[in-house]
Amino acid sequence: MSINSYLSSFESTWDDATPVEVVRFVVLDTETTGFDPRRDRIITIGALAVIDGEILLDDSFEVMLKIAYNNSSVTVHGITRDEAMEGMDEPEALELFLDYLRDGVIVGHHIGHDVQALDFACGKHFDVSLKNLSLDTMDLTLNLNDAGAFAGRAIPGGFTLDSLCEMFGVKMHDRHTAGGDAFLTAQVFLRLLRASRSVGRLTLGSLLGAYCPQAPVDSKDLPGNPGV
Repeated sequence: MSINSYLSSFESTWDDATPVEVVRFVVLDTETTGFDPRRDRIITIGALAVIDGEILLDDSFEVMLKIAYNNSSVTVHGITRDEAMEGMDEPEALELFLDYLRDGVIVGHHIGHDVQALDFACGKHFDVSLKNLSLDTMDLTLNLNDAGAFAGRAIPGGFTLDSLCEMFGVKMHDRHTAGGDAFLTAQVFLRLLRASRSVGRLTLGSLLGAYCPQAPVDSKDLPGNPGV
């Protein structure tokens, strides 16, 4: 695979009008040594595809990257010193991931950090930016809630993946690993896709976008109110 092959996959790709059921969503999670993509390193990448409301277990990806030092930020993910040393070099792992990812729409919980980490690493090694569209499951949950998709069900506080799993009845398993968290997020995403259909959000563009809280309406701006 060449980086040009990844870039060429965007020559004909999804747009806002694309029906949701034909989009290849790639549900992604990365584990990193910290939250600064310029200083910290990617430890693991886990991903799997969702197409037409189904999780495709045979269309998945998982890799562990080589980390020369194994501090608490690595061991918290259950990775031993030997495993950290025996992982794949970052450029090779990224090339394999981009070959898997292609033009898939990235889905994840609080996905901004994962996208930033991958984008910085791609820029460092290949002088390219990550070109994929991305969708945050928390933003989508909040947008669907405002659209009335959950029939008055309360959105849990904290906005964590754990809280969404509890809300949608997803059984927790293999938490805090890239592959495990990607699978949990994919199960949450299936529930969100069903909720999206219930309120008529049937195109890719209707799912995308950061959450913007609805501004309260000032009574003096209502029709027929002369104001003060």
